[in-house]
Amino acid sequence: MQKEITHVNFAKGFRGGERQTQLLIEQLSEQGYIQKLLTRSDSELAERCSHIDNLTICPVKKPYILHASLVKHTQLVHAHETKALQFAYFSHLLYKTPFIVTRRVDNPLKTNFLNTKMYASAITTVALSKAIKKEILRVSPNANVKIIPSAYSDIEVDKDIAQQIKERFKEKFLVGNVGALVDSHKGQSLLIEAAHILEKTNPNIHFILLGRGEDEARFKEQAKGLTNITFEGFVNNVNDYISIFDLFLFPSRHEGLGSILFDVMQLEVPIIATNIGGIPDIIQDDTNGLLIPPENIDAIVSSIVKLYNDNAKRVRLSNYAKSSVVQYSPKVMASAYMKLYAQT
Repeated sequence: MQKEITHVNFAKGFRGGERQTQLLIEQLSEQGYIQKLLTRSDSELAERCSHIDNLTICPVKKPYILHASLVKHTQLVHAHETKALQFAYFSHLLYKTPFIVTRRVDNPLKTNFLNTKMYASAITTVALSKAIKKEILRVSPNANVKIIPSAYSDIEVDKDIAQQIKERFKEKFLVGNVGALVDSHKGQSLLIEAAHILEKTNPNIHFILLGRGEDEARFKEQAKGLTNITFEGFVNNVNDYISIFDLFLFPSRHEGLGSILFDVMQLEVPIIATNIGGIPDIIQDDTNGLLIPPENIDAIVSSIVKLYNDNAKRVRLSNYAKSSVVQYSPKVMASAYMKLYAQT
């Protein structure tokens, strides 16, 4: 009998975790799974999943636990973020509904009774990286943790739009960044600091930031007067931009995995990223990218200049990245989850 899966994701907005939730649901639909999605009533995830066959979308309002009856007869609940985990755990207490959870961030977990019980009560806790697995086991040693990385999005590039973007920045060497504009997480202030330095020494290098977030106004103030940086805000298809980048800079201060790196690798763009969290699970230094110490502006600047001046190295890194990203396809990710589902 085919499994029925109820996905739960109550996150605000649409970021990496929501994109990965969508990718998984799409792949499972192709395999004939009957699925349900519980999400916020104003969820962009719901809108983006509205085209998927055999999927019932259930928008719910706070307090979410009052809607636990929606999963009363579900064969398996898959929680995709923390609020969803809380919902799945308390639904399990009420109805004995089995659940698994995917944890996507390596933020420190509070050591308390609830966290210990929630992760231990899940049939399986999926961690995206070794760093996340370590953090889960620190607070819940009895949790059954398995690593399943995220996948690249495989969203087709609109070549006409990409060419238009390229024309806007004609004859510039483009260093791109994609992510929520939250400095405590993604570290874009370091990128802006590098832009200040390189505007004087290498004015042909131009930085493009994609995304919105709580630090957007502060970043724009920090970048005031610079002519070598552009804030593009939120865009529907980041791959249109990534495809025309000459280099991708990822100066994160912490990172569960950094799934956007898979899209960058797939599109054969060389990467400079910080050696923290789950990033070293993806990037091997001087093989399929460059790893630099976190919080190190000198390393950022010198690495950018090094790759700017060495086209052969950029090609070598991006070619190897392209070949190594095959293991991170949506089909591979979905196959790993289907094996988990079959074991419940």
